[in-house]
Order: sequence, then C-alpha cells, then structure tokens
Amino acid sequence: MKVHLVDGTYELFRQHFGSANRRSESGRDPGPYDATIGVLTSTLQLFEDGATHVGVASDHVIESFRNDLWDGYKTSEGMLPELLEQIPVMEEALIAMGVTTWPMVEWEADDALGAAARVAAADERVEQVLIVTPDKDLGQCVQGRRVVQYDRRKREVIDEDAVREKFGVGPASIPDYLGLVGDTADGFPGLPGWGAKSTSLVLARYGHLEAIPPEASLWDVEGLRGAAKLSKTLQDNMELALLFRIIATVDRDAPVGEVDDWKWTGPTPDFAETCQRLGVPALADRTAEVAVG
Repeated sequence: MKVHLVDGTYELFRQHFGSANRRSESGRDPGPYDATIGVLTSTLQLFEDGATHVGVASDHVIESFRNDLWDGYKTSEGMLPELLEQIPVMEEALIAMGVTTWPMVEWEADDALGAAARVAAADERVEQVLIVTPDKDLGQCVQGRRVVQYDRRKREVIDEDAVREKFGVGPASIPDYLGLVGDTADGFPGLPGWGAKSTSLVLARYGHLEAIPPEASLWDVEGLRGAAKLSKTLQDNMELALLFRIIATVDRDAPVGEVDDWKWTGPTPDFAETCQRLGVPALADRTAEVAVG
C-alpha cells in the first residue's frame, strides 16, 4: 500500500488562490467556501486515483509551542480572514467525509505529517509514503524513495536526490540549513551573511552545526568565500543558530495513531448535509460512488 499525508493548511491556501484565478477568468463571484470545496475535491481525487490510506494535517490554530521559543515566529496576524475562518470548516468537512484529520493545536501540521511519515515508514506493509506538500521543512523527513514529498501543483516527486539537488545537503541537514539561512515564511531570520550557497557548501562537508570546526583555518570547504567572517558570526551566534534549528526541526512524536487508522472506508452519514451546507450537494453523491467503487 501507499500512504498519502496531506498538508491541509497548504492545500487550503493552494485552493484559495487557484480558485481566485479561475474566478477572475470566468467572472464568477467568489463563494465563502470555495477553498474548502477545493480541498474536499482534491482529497476525493486521491481516492479516485487509488489512494487507500490518507491523513490530512492542519494548523487548527496558527500558533504553536514554537511561538514560546521565538517571539518573531509566525502567527495568524495578517492572515486572510477568509482563509482563517475556513480552517475549522475544512477540518469538519474532511472528518464528515471520513478522512483521517489531525487539527493541530500544540503542534503544527508539519509535525503531524512528520510523525505520520515516521509511523508509516516503520510499517513493512507500506510500499511508499507520499507527503503531499512542497514545503521545504518536510524535506528533512524524506528517506530515499520510500518517504518522498509530492507537489501536486507541479506533479513532481521530491525524493532524497531531489532534496540534495535543491539544497545541496541531505534531508538530515535540513534543520541545520534552515537554522543558518532562516525561514522568512516562519518568521526567524537565520544568521547574518549565511546565505543558501555558503550554508550548503559548509553543511555538505560537515553535516551539522556542532561538527563545523570553531576556527575558519580548520575548515576544509572548497569554493567557499568569506570563511573567516562566517566562522566568527557562527561562533558569536551559535546559541541562536541552535535555537533556530530546534524551531525548524519537525517534531515526529506528535500523536497521529497507526497506519490502519488512516484507511478510508467512505463518508460518514453527515457528509451529505455538510455538502448541502457548502453548496455542493453533488459532491456527496460523487464521494459515495467512489466509496462503493
């Protein structure tokens, strides 16, 4: 079997902006639940394509334990109200659809996805785990071609070789990479002067922050410029870099259950009413047909 783990928060954003583009082309007025309907439809498409075990993780609240670690970490402030309001609507609709759903409060959606990938990878029955999001943070969870990311928009599989090609380092070094370069989307800056190229060169050689020699004269990194300045910045800010690495590290101990819990057996009796409320009654019929098939 294959296991599909979907980033519901990302999918909600993707569907919102995708539907906005389609509306502008057609001239249709926006509906209040367009993004949620898009998530339901795209999730059903997974089942139509043969998926059997699916879990969707969402950020029920945007804030998490990471906000206690860094004041500038991302919050819901500034988030589009129409998206923020749809998060619980999407979660409830997915649950009514019979889809395993993890609405995260203390943890984040990424943590649920990473934890589920760990559980699934340990199950010998699982042929492959697909983490359905292009989010760079999840690159740390990739394992060869057994655990991969899948970008549905580009229809692109991101395996371990693809992670190395993109970042210059393997999956295990992604938290260290983000600890140095930062992540503006998540609200932490990294260290001054440590850009993508210098970071990938250094970590490709040493792997993790603690393994980087304390003096630039000891570095053995071909093609690197400004080693002395980079070294001083790192030594002066090592504690901060380690903190950013913690923030960037996916917590794979989030509670997600077991693989058998994620098998889709069809919609609940409440799904028809949910679709009626969303304005897409035909989706309930289509879902029931897929379940029977």
